[in-house]
Amino acid sequence: MQKKILVTQPFLPNLDDFVVSLKEIWDSKWITNNGPFHEAFEKQLAKHLGVEYISLFANGTLALITAIQALGLEGEVITTPYSFVATAHSILWNKLTPVFVDVDEHGNLNPDKIEAAITDKTSAILPVHVYGNPCQHAKIEQIARKHNLKLMYDAAHAFGVEENGKSILNYGDLSILSFHATKVFNTVEGGAIISHSAEMKKHIDHLKNFGFEDEVTVVEAGINAKMNELQAAYGLLQLKTVDAQIEKRRQMANRYRLLLKAVKGIGCFEDFENVKHNYAYFPVFVQADYPLVRDVLYEKLKEHNIFGRRYFYPLITAFPPYRSLPSARAENLPRAVRMASQVICLPIYPELDLKMVERIVKIINI
Repeated sequence: MQKKILVTQPFLPNLDDFVVSLKEIWDSKWITNNGPFHEAFEKQLAKHLGVEYISLFANGTLALITAIQALGLEGEVITTPYSFVATAHSILWNKLTPVFVDVDEHGNLNPDKIEAAITDKTSAILPVHVYGNPCQHAKIEQIARKHNLKLMYDAAHAFGVEENGKSILNYGDLSILSFHATKVFNTVEGGAIISHSAEMKKHIDHLKNFGFEDEVTVVEAGINAKMNELQAAYGLLQLKTVDAQIEKRRQMANRYRLLLKAVKGIGCFEDFENVKHNYAYFPVFVQADYPLVRDVLYEKLKEHNIFGRRYFYPLITAFPPYRSLPSARAENLPRAVRMASQVICLPIYPELDLKMVERIVKIINI
């Protein structure tokens, strides 16, 4: 039976090396609560990413929920419909209202549409660096400052992405990472918040640990969102190879692009100028002049055991918690609706070989 080729596959650290770390954890019996692996991972990760303050989390969704609490947001938060549902769910979990704004040509929140959505209830803007492509952060930050709004980025796709030699995680008030198994960098589950001051990091660290300041002092109403020692040990090993993994992804993305130039009706993104990408995803867009509609091509690939994903279809606004919101109306989100109806993310991960990339494009090129 032919092997299934999935849209992604988690890269795992060397098992023997992980067993060595596990033995150290077993011997110490310190398996959670900010142990030595957690401390070492946090420091090394900050250095690797080029950020000063980082707080580790059990997963990216808890990091999103906590980031909103850390900024003390109220009322409405402007965000994108073109993302994974956790982006909007984190707003609802904080009893706030998401206000959806259409996207730009790269699927990121369109700064030209933001100001029209601002009301006296707006407290923040929550864009997403979709597929790891940087948002138009300079324009968005200018709008946030003009209207005295907080700005936090869902950077779940953007591990290691830099613009002009600077990590894009350094923009906004906070940025949130996910280390889920499907991401470029994974700790099985996991996440992080990047902040920009020692005071904010301390606040976030209180919130993720029940609000404890010390053994006998609770300073605020926190939750349990800590990363454990096993995840941290795993993450330390992943840091040793992630750059090599991203390089393999880059080679695959370039091969896809080269081959797809011969396929009429299939569009894809080029690299941004002055951006160091991580090639987290390889989305293609099935356009009107391609012989098949998107969903027929999607099923055809599955017939060949190629399992892409229609990220992000349907839009967040199609789901019950959101569809009744005025900002969720399809007529207000034409570009997001179109992209969601056209997109297929093709398989891309370090252990996928270039011959498979060629096979996938051959199936598409009918």
